Amino acid sequence: MSEVAERRSTFQRLHERGCFVLPNPWDVGSAKYLQHLGFSAIATTSAGFAFSRGAADGAVGLHAMLAHVREIAEAVDVPVNADFENGYADSPDEVAENARLCAETGIAGLSIEDNSGRKDQPLYDVDLAAARIRRVCEALTGSGVVVTARAECFLVGVDDIEEVLRRLRAYAAAGADCLYAPGVTEREHIRAIVAAVAPKPVNLLISGPTAGLTVADASELGVRRVSVGGALARAAWGGFVRAAKQLAEQGTFDGFGDATLHDALQKMFRSAARRL
Repeated sequence: MSEVAERRSTFQRLHERGCFVLPNPWDVGSAKYLQHLGFSAIATTSAGFAFSRGAADGAVGLHAMLAHVREIAEAVDVPVNADFENGYADSPDEVAENARLCAETGIAGLSIEDNSGRKDQPLYDVDLAAARIRRVCEALTGSGVVVTARAECFLVGVDDIEEVLRRLRAYAAAGADCLYAPGVTEREHIRAIVAAVAPKPVNLLISGPTAGLTVADASELGVRRVSVGGALARAAWGGFVRAAKQLAEQGTFDGFGDATLHDALQKMFRSAARRL
């Protein structure tokens, strides 16, 4: 079995029982550190990567994203799930071709969202959205890549759990391996999603403390996978912004007080240098 096939098999098994955390690095260094901490798999974040490039989330194009995904997949030994946004196309055939290109980077999974990117109609019609998922699944048949379908309702102002359930059921029927509705935080909503698509696994986004949810809570609710989106990148930006503002506005260096020691990073990255 090839290394890529082995990672895909491992990723599939992670979805079969229990609940695992799928943290989201934004560059090679953060990916290597998450592997160092012992996470069984990681996922890219479109927002985190875009911010690292000085761009807004959604502004990174297909080819730049493919290069980024390949770089992350080649830098670590654990399975990588690609945040592939809306597939960088509207039509089912074009999305399927782009997903095939993404699979060639060596990833173990990818997610496709139903956010059209248009202000007048932020979500694709559910039939078109399901057709896009169906074609992606067909294009990746036999590859072992886990396809996650995302219902973006709560992220675009459609706070209707019934619409979320309708879409996730349609995507499950279209062949999606895992279902995901980012922005959903209420426990009864999470339970309803898990029940609606059972026995297929559900990914839950927990990107801050306000929801009052832990990994243990997610597991009790029947969630198989927990991701954090751009939260780790934003946490890193938070430390950077605080220190930089203190330096610019006060001329002080107190913001460096919580900085990770140089020697600690040196030691960790020396041990991971073989993949540079």
